[in-house]
Amino acid sequence: MIVTTQILKQKITLFIFPLFFFSSIFGQTIKRIDGTNISVDSLQNKITYLMKAANVSGVCISVFNNNKPVYTKAFGMANVPAKEALTSSSVLYAASFAKVVFAYIVMQLVQEKIIDLDKPLVEYLTKPLVDYEIKGFKRGYQQLKNDDRYKKITARMCLDHTTGFPNWRWFEADKKLKIKFDPGTRYSYSGEGLYLLQFVMSQITGKDYETISQERVFKPLGLTNTSQVWQTRFDNNICRGHNAKGEPYDLMKWNEASAGGSMSTTLTDYTKFYTALIQSKGLSKASFNEMIKPQVRIRSKQQFGPDALVDTNQNDTVELSYGLGVGLLKTPYGKAVFKEGHDDGWGHYSICFVDKGIAIIIMTNNDNGESLFKELLATAIGDIFTPWQWENYISYDQK
Repeated sequence: MIVTTQILKQKITLFIFPLFFFSSIFGQTIKRIDGTNISVDSLQNKITYLMKAANVSGVCISVFNNNKPVYTKAFGMANVPAKEALTSSSVLYAASFAKVVFAYIVMQLVQEKIIDLDKPLVEYLTKPLVDYEIKGFKRGYQQLKNDDRYKKITARMCLDHTTGFPNWRWFEADKKLKIKFDPGTRYSYSGEGLYLLQFVMSQITGKDYETISQERVFKPLGLTNTSQVWQTRFDNNICRGHNAKGEPYDLMKWNEASAGGSMSTTLTDYTKFYTALIQSKGLSKASFNEMIKPQVRIRSKQQFGPDALVDTNQNDTVELSYGLGVGLLKTPYGKAVFKEGHDDGWGHYSICFVDKGIAIIIMTNNDNGESLFKELLATAIGDIFTPWQWENYISYDQK
């Protein structure tokens, strides 16, 4: 009788456990910034709907509650013609998500007193900046020879995009590097500024940027499939960027590290990094707070294009600003920290509501990907504060 009772109890336990496991997974909810919840099932249905409506090849998403990832999943295709599924371990081009990693590294060097945010960068060099031959740049910084304003540029100006440089010199009509306004006086997004700081960092440390990244971020955080330059081991798990028709672009395999955007990563890896960032791991609290403190108010009507030079007060309600490597908003739910990533075939967005500990990462591999951001952010975490007009945003239902 005792044996029979024990067997019966075991059978009941085995029956109950799967039911509990099933309900705990499929009954999972995600907390939004307004205190409401959304079920994982509802969020997945929304993502599937948006991907179809916007004609998006693939979406990767991680949602954070209490500064911890509570939901991570990849949807769609890594390669549409080849019918290869997108997974959380597929290697994606990170685009300008790479800039957040760079800012994180710089802030480590700042707290170690290796770099001073407000010391002119030229003071770290052993010869004039304009005399260096820079690999990857045909004329280095020689085009600045007749403009001494470059001598004022600091690490802070590079990270808050107030160097006065264009985004990249090759976007200019004459393909030349120039200072368009006095350094430190106005926000203007610039990969050139970050590359200058990267160059100076390498001169100070005697190390290339890939080595610095591996030592300070990738290896300590266990980012085994992330690199600033392409690794041959990535070849077996490639995610391709696609145009609006779902046709894959040629894959660019970077062989030179660029703080502005050479990094490849996976959803799993970038989620690990973002978790460390918002939990202030690897940075002192003071360094993290400096990173997410407003450094410059942004007055431009839009971030890119002709309206980037037109000032407006339309973003005053959210006090649109830039910190060190990240954009900043003021909302009824506290400070929000955001960063985008964009290139042909790629559209990414992340935002963290610091006071709520609620955040999201979205990575897409399609030119249409960004068109679903607004609706997805509102649904997933209740973000209705991102200044979409400033982001040059066009919704999928407006195209």
